[in-house]
Amino acid sequence: MEELIEILEEINPDVDYASCTSLVDDGVFTSFELVVLVARIGEEFGVTIPPAQIVPENFNSAASIYQMIEKLEED
Repeated sequence: MEELIEILEEINPDVDYASCTSLVDDGVFTSFELVVLVARIGEEFGVTIPPAQIVPENFNSAASIYQMIEKLEED
């Protein structure tokens, strides 16, 4: 999880990722930032995020992003 938080803070350092649960819904992340995040997750965690998984509920919080990564790592 620490590695993910570091990536998130590089993309947008002004967010409290420990408590924010509406990163996409509140427009905290732009579409460009989401593309960067998806690419960085692929590089750092060695997973490919299928387009069907790029939905707000998977990206609204650090916890939901990490949970998605863990599921992808199992596959």
